[in-house]
Amino acid sequence: MSIASPKEITGLLVAWSDGDQSALEELTPLVYEELHRLAHHYMSHERAGHTLQTSALVNEAYLRLIDWKNVRWQSRAHFFSVSAQLMRRILVDFARTRRYPDRVGGERPLIALDNAAELTSGRGPNLVALDEALMSLSELDPRKSKVVELRFFGGLSLVEVAEVLKVSRATVRRDWSLARAWLHRELTKS
Repeated sequence: MSIASPKEITGLLVAWSDGDQSALEELTPLVYEELHRLAHHYMSHERAGHTLQTSALVNEAYLRLIDWKNVRWQSRAHFFSVSAQLMRRILVDFARTRRYPDRVGGERPLIALDNAAELTSGRGPNLVALDEALMSLSELDPRKSKVVELRFFGGLSLVEVAEVLKVSRATVRRDWSLARAWLHRELTKS
């Protein structure tokens, strides 16, 4: 399968938004492959036999995405931004159903935002703690929270995040740096 350009994916998303079902059929294998890559990014270090597999995460996110009828997709980056939000919700809901405590041994677990694999290494509390910290950050600074979500959960580049948020790459870089520092402080305080 040839790799589609972001412009081609955007065109298919817009056509699908306009009701063209053939665009969805053409789009599906293109975005499904990318969704699988994103899901694998989270699940690659999960312990063997984990009940939530990469394919299940992809399928759940995909089914939720195609069920949205009134979305006006703006671009490939917009689509994967929404995908990141859905995957975050699915993973956090899964972690919460496993009843992970907020703290392990009286301390919040550490999270390296540059390495998403740490969240899937069997340490479910990390994901729940990060989600709660992101909700707090979104109350203080919604854009910085969104930058973390898009970079960390969505795997978007600085350029793609800048496109989604309609800000400069320098702004995204600065927000990413400040948000990581704020989250580190929140997640390491007792």
